[in-house]
Amino acid sequence: MVSTDFRTGSPNWIDLGSPDLAESELFYGAVFGWTFEPGGPAAGGYGFFRTEGRTVAAAGPLTEAAALPAWTVYFRTEDADGTAAAVTRAGGTVRVPPSDVPAEGRFAQFTDPTGGNFAVWQPGRTRGLEAVGETGAMCWAELHTSDAAEALRFYRALFGWRTRDSGVPGVDYTVLSTAEGEDPFKDSFGAVAGVHPRVNVGWLTHFAVADALLTTDQVRTSGGSVVVPPEQVPTVGRIAVLADPFGAQFAILEPEPRR
Repeated sequence: MVSTDFRTGSPNWIDLGSPDLAESELFYGAVFGWTFEPGGPAAGGYGFFRTEGRTVAAAGPLTEAAALPAWTVYFRTEDADGTAAAVTRAGGTVRVPPSDVPAEGRFAQFTDPTGGNFAVWQPGRTRGLEAVGETGAMCWAELHTSDAAEALRFYRALFGWRTRDSGVPGVDYTVLSTAEGEDPFKDSFGAVAGVHPRVNVGWLTHFAVADALLTTDQVRTSGGSVVVPPEQVPTVGRIAVLADPFGAQFAILEPEPRR
């Protein structure tokens, strides 16, 4: 699961591009109990979702031409400029070149060769999210792609990720771990999966919940929609793919109780 160790190549930030931040605040507040704190006059509308005073995500207005509402996963880098150069060498696209958030860090946004959008965060004063891997926070990142081999080649070139098969017969699912760390199982943070007919190509952010059925009902009540209804995955838990009122997809995971 995602942790706040924030090793190089691990997810350390997520944000939502929204056409209506006030409506997004109401939706995610109802679904996860988050509150929204604006970043101030200089932030251009960008702000932070918090739970119990800790940052679990961020959100801002759509800034790219023809951009669709979506969640973006950021991976930790020690050198945003070097990662941008590596993206170009490996066949990806630099959508937003490396830029400073004064004192807080440096970021850049990219698209991989298979069409998945992602970003990097080079920490300054802000290391990353303050809560992950717990109820109401990000717990997993999953790339849906039509070319897993090409995606894995690309991301290994950037971050040196370690990989292992899920071990589930007949399921094409590659689990990802950071290059650092002694235990690839403990250090896993996400996976690469094939294309699902109803799930968008790209990175799908998973949030941990206490009850997937109740959360799914709350999404419906709050104006969102169900993309893939809750399903029980052996040894993992109950998972559903949902969308907010503007179509931004995300997943929820009710972890299977530990024995």
